[in-house]
Amino acid sequence: MRLTHLTRILSALLVFSFSLPAFAATAPAAAAKLPAAAGNVVAEATVRGVISDYLMQKASALAAEITVKRIGYYGDLKLPAGTVSYDVVAPDRWEGYGPASVALVVRVDGQVKRNQTVQVEVEALTEMVVAARTLERGEVLSASDLALARRDLNQVHGSYMKAIDEAVGLRVKTTLRANTPLRRDNLERPPLVKSGQLVTILAENEVVRVTASGRAKGAGALGDVIMVQNLSSQKDIAARVLDATTVKVDF
Repeated sequence: MRLTHLTRILSALLVFSFSLPAFAATAPAAAAKLPAAAGNVVAEATVRGVISDYLMQKASALAAEITVKRIGYYGDLKLPAGTVSYDVVAPDRWEGYGPASVALVVRVDGQVKRNQTVQVEVEALTEMVVAARTLERGEVLSASDLALARRDLNQVHGSYMKAIDEAVGLRVKTTLRANTPLRRDNLERPPLVKSGQLVTILAENEVVRVTASGRAKGAGALGDVIMVQNLSSQKDIAARVLDATTVKVDF
């Protein structure tokens, strides 16, 4: 009876002694996973701020009031533990305004962990010449036809007029509605010489000055080179428009 009782006590002690190493072995493994699980969580607002700062810097050279209208990035950024750095890269041809797709590159300790495309839009307001009324094709502009107003550079793709004097005297190439910003390619210099018009052909240098009668084979504004027929020789020559009745042959 005593032997049986002693055997039970020894069995209990043996079970307890083997349980301790098993418990001790699992504890360090669980503790080693904690640093990796912690990592870095970068708030959405922080990432958007990085992109916004880049966009403002990109547009800083523009003579305009800059507003970031859209940043298509959402959600917190979960990263491994380490030092986080960011790069934002825009297309080479993007001038800093209007819509664009930029690349967001996120690194941890120099290793790329995120590379994604983000849609953005930047408004750049500046003063430019607009139509004060509807302008019909062929009209030659006066100051009263024009006004100054603040408009987004994206409306004119960078090609705009800053001063009314720049547009006065030019001719409208296509009908423009009131308040439309004037692009340089909307306008042209009105021709001084019309096709078929009789002109004086002038050829001169420091020694000789010769004139002849001619007929314009095309229309041309001041400084344009047009083809002109010499009425004496019946030959066509290239000449530059000097005024409404005179063209000059350079030689």
